[in-house]
Amino acid sequence: MTVAVFCGSVPGSDPQYMQAARDLGDLLARQGITLVFGGGRVGLMGALADGALGAGGRVIGVIPQSLVDRELAHRGVTDLRVTDSKHERKVLMASLADGFAALPGGARA
Repeated sequence: MTVAVFCGSVPGSDPQYMQAARDLGDLLARQGITLVFGGGRVGLMGALADGALGAGGRVIGVIPQSLVDRELAHRGVTDLRVTDSKHERKVLMASLADGFAALPGGARA
């Protein structure tokens, strides 16, 4: 099973957001659920991925080339997929997921 989590690349206005992201990643991994996320190493995205990886989980990052070029990709994930655009990123994330969740910063058009 896979869950795509949409979230921000910033830590948010409350430190609890970062902890909640780490906790969600940890929970998914401990339940044997593969995480699909936006591929970033910073902010809530990075905390989410680090939580899953720290618990031994499988993590698929999906990130546009423009963000890879800015050195924002999380290089420690199980599988990093690079897209040409943010739109293509969302489409690929959706195609890889059985379910979805959104954390702060994740509800963007």
